[in-house]
Amino acid sequence: FIQMLRGAKKRDVLQLLGRAPEEARPFLVEAAVATQSVASLAALSDFLDFSQEPKSLLEKFLYTAAFSPRPSGELLQLVLDKLDGKQLAPEIWETGIVAVGSLVGKLCQQKLCGLQQVVERGVETILRGLRGAEEEPRVVISLLALGNARLPETIPTLLEHAEDGPTAVTTAATSALQRFPAPHISSKVKQVMRRIFHQKRKSYDKTCRLAAAEILLDNQPLPMDVINILLATAEMETEVATFLLLKVQNSLR
Repeated sequence: FIQMLRGAKKRDVLQLLGRAPEEARPFLVEAAVATQSVASLAALSDFLDFSQEPKSLLEKFLYTAAFSPRPSGELLQLVLDKLDGKQLAPEIWETGIVAVGSLVGKLCQQKLCGLQQVVERGVETILRGLRGAEEEPRVVISLLALGNARLPETIPTLLEHAEDGPTAVTTAATSALQRFPAPHISSKVKQVMRRIFHQKRKSYDKTCRLAAAEILLDNQPLPMDVINILLATAEMETEVATFLLLKVQNSLR
């Protein structure tokens, strides 16, 4: 079916989407995203109305885009166009922002970060959502999107939220930092992770402290970091201490 869609013209795909029974439309939307031809994406652009379509169909489109194994710049452009400047249902905005982060991350993995305008627009859309977020869940979703994107230039933003935010925010930010490869875990990142794990500035949730410890142990740990983490386990809950001890033992092996 996807093979057939690749040879179809925009008007044919649009007619197919418009005439299909409602229960078949999610499948057709998924197939059109998977095709990623200019015609199928243009047809989706005309067909999907984010102010009127059923939420389930819009979520199907966004999830399919987010999980696309080799997305194109045109697919990211389409998602951004659909999110831009509209009053969206909260769950659609959240799914869309996470999808943008996933698409940016995968484009960069494919060495396509050179699609400068669309990638920069994607990152700016996430950061604008983060800056404008007044409610904690929106901040968390934006941080999740940054974790999906895994762009080194967003690390300072993640560090700021990891160290200074409320519990859900610090956990989301440290989890996002865990997704970065070793070359991006700099000495500055490690300094912040030490302060979080050892609670130098304030108390942190155990999930956040564990994530900080894992970042330290998984990225060329200094002997002193290992010693200090082991010493700290004496004052931690049994299951947390056991997890960290096993982590150190695995590293030694």
